[in-house]
Amino acid sequence: MAKLALFGNAPVRKVPFPQWPQWTEQEERNILDVLRSGQWFRYLGDKVKQFEEKFAAYHDAMYGLAVTSGTAALEASLSALGVGPGDEVLVPSYTFVASATSIITNGATPVFVDIDLKTANIDLASAAVAITERTKAMMIVHFGGCPCDMDQVLQFAKSHNLKVIEDAAHAHGGKWDGKGLGSFGDIAGFSFQNSKNITAGEGGIVLTSSEELMNHVFSYHSYGQRRDYPWYSHHVVSRNLRMTEWQGAILLAQLERMPEQTELRLKNARKLDAALREIGVFTVMGSDDPRAAQRAYHLYQFRYAPGIAGVSRERFLEALRAEGIPCSAGYPVPLHKQPLFAGVKPPAGLQSYQDLELPNTATLCDENIWLVQSLLLGADADTQDIIDAIAKIVENADELR
Repeated sequence: MAKLALFGNAPVRKVPFPQWPQWTEQEERNILDVLRSGQWFRYLGDKVKQFEEKFAAYHDAMYGLAVTSGTAALEASLSALGVGPGDEVLVPSYTFVASATSIITNGATPVFVDIDLKTANIDLASAAVAITERTKAMMIVHFGGCPCDMDQVLQFAKSHNLKVIEDAAHAHGGKWDGKGLGSFGDIAGFSFQNSKNITAGEGGIVLTSSEELMNHVFSYHSYGQRRDYPWYSHHVVSRNLRMTEWQGAILLAQLERMPEQTELRLKNARKLDAALREIGVFTVMGSDDPRAAQRAYHLYQFRYAPGIAGVSRERFLEALRAEGIPCSAGYPVPLHKQPLFAGVKPPAGLQSYQDLELPNTATLCDENIWLVQSLLLGADADTQDIIDAIAKIVENADELR
């Protein structure tokens, strides 16, 4: 007799996981403060400024400037580094589209490189092969919140005279060797889009410890203006990427809970790691390096490898959802295989981005499984439900064959 929920039986999980976004009375109080102050523009109020200072300090950077999105943060960062037409920027192909399109909107060329299968982060051996005399910078992505090996990244960048941009859209509260992610490279961009570990629905921030770079970012995000110059004084072609006081108010409250939530995600992720290793048909992802222990876990990822014999990943995911566990396969194809890149001129030596083969990226697209960060914000019993659902499917795999 069938036991799996996919065939009409009772699921393991019958109630929703913790909702996201989450809020408390602190968000409400902060928003009411802004409303009643009448100072809704960021340079009239103080909520965005407070958030910038606290977020930068938490991540061990000297300066922070809030902007409209994580994409805007990356665009401003690249502009500050002088990346433009004729330049190439190394970027992993297992990442969100904005990592690459931010390079294109600055007039430069993205050069896609492969990833390490264990971490889903940039593979420096692949990056080394892709360097040319036009390579100006590398954009590393702390994918899913797993820290890149920043010691190796910085050594690599120094040896090849490259600027380093940290795409830290998944990395809120993460650390490498005790130091905040977003403080290692020349400059970094975070996102506060709705799914992120702290959120105002949308938003982003640029972090750097260079006053020169921050001054450029300031001009770029506010009509080419400069601090300590007259208001009607514009110095570079730029945009309006200013965050509102409403968003700053929400993010201030979100930031207060971030340390506690980061620890809770870590605790539940470790429980999942141990259980999946014991079940034995999956590959746990993430660095074993103790310097990477403080992970942000925007995503909990594991590979469907070797997988359940005779059961596809898609069939497994279908069964897991039926048991009440939200899950997905993540990115279906490497980023450079997306249709938009058919119309983008590739770097010299490549006829088309579609011709580029990055085997580890392709493998992860075929094998990866994502659990979103809010699933890790429950109690021990909630994490146990995830484990029990996976174990139930493995034990009753004959029903799926």
